[in-house]
Amino acid sequence: MATLQQIIDDFAFLDEWEDRYRYVIELGKALPDLPESARTAQNKVQGCASQVWLVSRTGEGGDPVMTFEGDSDAHIVRGLVAIVLAIYSGKRASEIAGLDAIDTFNEIGLVEHLSSQRANGLRSMVKRIREEAAVKVAA
Repeated sequence: MATLQQIIDDFAFLDEWEDRYRYVIELGKALPDLPESARTAQNKVQGCASQVWLVSRTGEGGDPVMTFEGDSDAHIVRGLVAIVLAIYSGKRASEIAGLDAIDTFNEIGLVEHLSSQRANGLRSMVKRIREEAAVKVAA
């Protein structure tokens, strides 16, 4: 999987929206498949037009490191999931709770090219991850 810095650098290199769109799809194809057993109602993200599943794992301690896995049944959305995971996975809960991935999507010029349904789905993913992290910080 690509790191966040690789993704930002690659977007800076790609001038055409079509090339960026293809790149997002490639990121999605590189995302490891989520096991069928993880595609549950509990892991499903509400508010997405496509089906999206997110699984979180939490380390030990008062400010645990959190890792995430995700998947979608739509190619472009699967790519968006890959970017969201690159932003959040492997960070401490306190950092995740204070980090808005939408800022990164704006920085790379992606939000303006998303349909309103996809943008809402993206916000739903980000909200869910940040809320889970906030709960871990408060615990």
